[in-house]
Amino acid sequence: MRIGIDATCWANPRGYGRFTRHMLSALLDADRDNQYVFFMDSFMAQDTEFPAQVERRVVELSASPTRAASADGRRSIGDMLKMGRAVAREPLDVFFFPSVYTYFPVFSRVPKIVAIHDVIAEKYPQLIFRNRKSRFFWDLKTRLAIWQADLVMTVSEFSKQGIAEHFRLDPQRIRVVSEGSADAFYPIEDRALLAQVLARHGMAPQTRFVLYVGGIAPHKNLAALIAAFDQLAADGQHEDVRLVLVGDYEHDVFLMDDVIRARMHDPEFRARVIFTGYIPDEELNALYNAASVFVLPSFCEGFGLPALEAMSCGTVVIGSNSTSIPEVVGEAGLFFDPHDAQALTAHLRSVLDDPVLREKLQRRALQRAAMFSWQRSAQDALQVLQALA
Repeated sequence: MRIGIDATCWANPRGYGRFTRHMLSALLDADRDNQYVFFMDSFMAQDTEFPAQVERRVVELSASPTRAASADGRRSIGDMLKMGRAVAREPLDVFFFPSVYTYFPVFSRVPKIVAIHDVIAEKYPQLIFRNRKSRFFWDLKTRLAIWQADLVMTVSEFSKQGIAEHFRLDPQRIRVVSEGSADAFYPIEDRALLAQVLARHGMAPQTRFVLYVGGIAPHKNLAALIAAFDQLAADGQHEDVRLVLVGDYEHDVFLMDDVIRARMHDPEFRARVIFTGYIPDEELNALYNAASVFVLPSFCEGFGLPALEAMSCGTVVIGSNSTSIPEVVGEAGLFFDPHDAQALTAHLRSVLDDPVLREKLQRRALQRAAMFSWQRSAQDALQVLQALA
């Protein structure tokens, strides 16, 4: 088979970018029988390293699709038509969009698969889009992608159900390919290494801290996490605990929670809360390992990859119960209503103050994480591609 891939989101630092890179890299490692053709924009082609065995088709565009498809961006119709024509000219057996985020129309008979990772924009549009115009174009793009697609791929049963319900789509047209944790995330025994990373962020070796990894978009619900942390810090027994927020907040193309943005400049708040900005995976791995607990408080997640990465390091996970997190974490974590900050505070106290509970959940986390891998994801994806082609 000749398999075409939309590679324009390959370098994106967010979850669907990781899905694209890690799943396709595992697929290329395992599959030596098929040819892969990556279609990419000229901006990404200049600065990004791709697997050597793929054929590359570079399309000159007026703007980077990753930036143009953001909450405030505008994708040029001309650019999308250029990408579509490039794909239509190529003899392919199947074409795969790893994310609907960078979808473009392809008017040819090649069978198409579009990955829709979640229905966050559909369930919480007021938390995603600045105006109705942005919402309209997102909805138009997604519905066109579904109309053109022979199959829709997603990353969890939770997302499959949401997609089927919102778009009134036959579940038989939706395939689930789960995510995995990269090899970069594993338990670290070297306490000196952990101490070095903590010192880099102003923390002593034994500092207790709550960790979050991701964006500061409103749907991530960091307001609840910070409210719970404020309650924890005010009870007189957890004044030493810190909150560490990891993410590239300066260059994030999505909306940022205005409440969090304002508190980032509050000296008292910054004395207890650490914003790391973007950090490489080896440093992130150390923070996962050193954290007392990892929290993912989102109103909605398609998969929740940071939770799996944390579990791969043996870290306790607390997540909201209205997302895919219970499906991914299972009995290895604790869950709460994302509208109930007090419930989150109670879970934080339990994990921080009960070493028996913490150790039990840490063991379960490692066992649960072992059930997921990018190799398994790649095999599942290949079966979907072969069946459609």
